[in-house]
Amino acid sequence: MSQPSYPLTLDLTGRRVVVVGGGPVAARRVAGLLDAGASAEVIAPFICEDLAARVDHGEIRWYDRDYLAGDLLEPEPAWLVHTATGSPQVDAQVAREAQAARIWCIRADDAGASSAWTPAVARGTEGTPADGLTVAVTAGGDPRRASAVRDAVLAALDSGTLPVRRVRAVGSAQSTHPPLGRVALVGGGPGADDLITVRGRALLAAADVVVADRLGPRGLLATLAADVEVVDVGKTPGNHPVAQDRINELLVHHARLGRNVVRLKGGDPFVLGRGGEEALHCVERGIAVEVVPGVTSAVSVPAAAGIPVTHRGITASFVVASAHEGADSVLRAAADAAPDATLVLLMGVTALADTAVALLAAGRAADTPVALIERGWTPEQRTTTTTLERAAADATAAGVRAPAVVVVGEVVSVRNRLGDLTAR
Repeated sequence: MSQPSYPLTLDLTGRRVVVVGGGPVAARRVAGLLDAGASAEVIAPFICEDLAARVDHGEIRWYDRDYLAGDLLEPEPAWLVHTATGSPQVDAQVAREAQAARIWCIRADDAGASSAWTPAVARGTEGTPADGLTVAVTAGGDPRRASAVRDAVLAALDSGTLPVRRVRAVGSAQSTHPPLGRVALVGGGPGADDLITVRGRALLAAADVVVADRLGPRGLLATLAADVEVVDVGKTPGNHPVAQDRINELLVHHARLGRNVVRLKGGDPFVLGRGGEEALHCVERGIAVEVVPGVTSAVSVPAAAGIPVTHRGITASFVVASAHEGADSVLRAAADAAPDATLVLLMGVTALADTAVALLAAGRAADTPVALIERGWTPEQRTTTTTLERAAADATAAGVRAPAVVVVGEVVSVRNRLGDLTAR
């Protein structure tokens, strides 16, 4: 087999294609042809169950006999022929007649004697960011190698590690009213680039516009094409350069221009991430919204520090609270929790002193273990362990800064036996 020098995609819609042979190989070829919209005919004295079912459903026409000279030309010339009879003599005859009639012929028994080859094909799944993509792989007569590469390409299409974003709009180029785009609220996880979900990564690869927070997998932004618009709306404690109302308006604005918009957030969009507000704003204005859950820092950052938020024999529950609004909001969140419940505080560094005093006054023991985990899942991750009574003083002494997760509860002691649990 010579190396194919001119790969080509054929439009077989409604066109006559002849398959000579009735076994499993022929059945696989027929399935691909029908997917391509071809008008498939099978010539064989016997056919397998798969082909028989297609005949019964009227999907293909079956000539119940051996191949005869002239079958490729009557009742009209075929556009393409596949031969898979298992008989080298018959396959060779079909190939000779196809050559004489200038019809491309694919031989299952001898790729080197074929005038065309069927590649291993990977197609983007319908309804995913890779929808509409077709990748064909040939391997110089090594079909297993081609299939292995095809499977790897398909996995990359589904995961979003390939650039699957549409560059040319679908539909009429003359339209003055482009179809509405979509908004995806993507939870990026605790910050490491490889802790975003597969779905989130795929949507990011297909985005036209990315509205990004300060936290989350910002390293992935560097993988985007140069013409993808990245809008940085990152917030730091006490500094919100882009108000939430403006962020909401940005999502709708870009979607109305027909763009695929990803709102890339740290953690999970619906865990203290204002994702609900953004979703409501879009839906109320007729914009389709998808939410992609993320690995919330409330659970994953303690895990990175070797602290399970629940642990048999210590506690079976935990409470997540935002602490940036002060101690009262923390007390309300923990009011109905079990006495041994783990308390996980997000955005809790600034008000840590007041929160600790309030928890002590509410009955928490002074020696309750506390962990302060800064920059979880990054190379700069650092954990400071202390007690509730000394939390504020020790945080100041250690120079603890946001972003950090505060864990209050006996589960912190598990870290003494585990240490950090990341590979970073």
